[in-house]
Amino acid sequence: MTAATAARVAEPVDWRLARQVARVVSGREPLADSYLAGSLRVDFADVTPQAEQLVAEHTGLRAPGLARAAVLDRASWIDANIESMRQLLAPVFEQLGARMARSRMAPIGRGIAGTETGVLLGYLSQRVLGQYDLLLPDDQGDAVYYVGANVLMLEKRFGFRPRDFRLWIALHEVTHRAQFTGVPWLRSYFLSLVHEVVGAVDLDPRRFVAALARAASELGHGRNPIDDGLVGLMASPEQRRVLDRVQALMALLEGHGNSVMNVLGARHVEGQARMARVLDARRRAGGLTGVLHRLLGIEMKLRQYELGEGFVTSIERTAGPEAIAIAWRGPEWLPTLTELSRPDSWLSRVDAAGPTAG
Repeated sequence: MTAATAARVAEPVDWRLARQVARVVSGREPLADSYLAGSLRVDFADVTPQAEQLVAEHTGLRAPGLARAAVLDRASWIDANIESMRQLLAPVFEQLGARMARSRMAPIGRGIAGTETGVLLGYLSQRVLGQYDLLLPDDQGDAVYYVGANVLMLEKRFGFRPRDFRLWIALHEVTHRAQFTGVPWLRSYFLSLVHEVVGAVDLDPRRFVAALARAASELGHGRNPIDDGLVGLMASPEQRRVLDRVQALMALLEGHGNSVMNVLGARHVEGQARMARVLDARRRAGGLTGVLHRLLGIEMKLRQYELGEGFVTSIERTAGPEAIAIAWRGPEWLPTLTELSRPDSWLSRVDAAGPTAG
């Protein structure tokens, strides 16, 4: 096996296949050529720095420099996320490379992973409105993505005022940028958790078959085997413990983002309450969409995000809007999954630790 062939085999995902599948699943973008599309880049270039200033004043988290606002089509969003995922997985490739290069099952595993990744990215590309890319290399600058066709579709369908809707979306995404760049330790901590989960993945397709057998057993006992999505189905007990920490962190970050988005939106965005109702209903979609949400683990994520927003709201109501900043002191100050549903227990713990501990 040549070095080039070994390098390709060492990657646990067939990225070319993932890109092909994702572009098929993403579908056509009916409003991509709309006359309204021309205003997207101008508006997002204006509202993104406006949103950053509002978020900084409200949260006290100040991101260095200015975000780079990028309006993408679905295919470009897919490409950007594949590149980010490859960078995220690069340290793990080095660890898995030798083992995968020796495995005759590796090409099958790569194909399965590529197909699953493509389906997920293609489906999400139809629904995502904005995204902060925390995995972008430092020399390329911080990027906030907006998927133009999806934004236009909702604006037209529900009659949202474009400038207001775009500012509202920007508020959420730049809050994430403020979190990951305004809290010095957060980005490296988050990436270390993800690397820990991914680094323990067993790419042998036989493990996938065993997971399906466990799912059948769960069904036989009247339990939902994909309540935590495919990731939870495949996870080992050790991975589950790390996944719990990832889920708790993401619930806090998304809950905080939603809280900031809605508090500032109520002050600065006309029609924000209706926008919030529409997006909430969109997240709770039923039918085939609801089945996909459960299969991909998105429904689990939504439950966690709701839990996170409830946690943030409760903390701010009980201890004041500045109290949530305690969580940004360090990893040991973050709420656990249990504490997210019991905000008073987190307040008791951090209060007992004292203002200078950690």
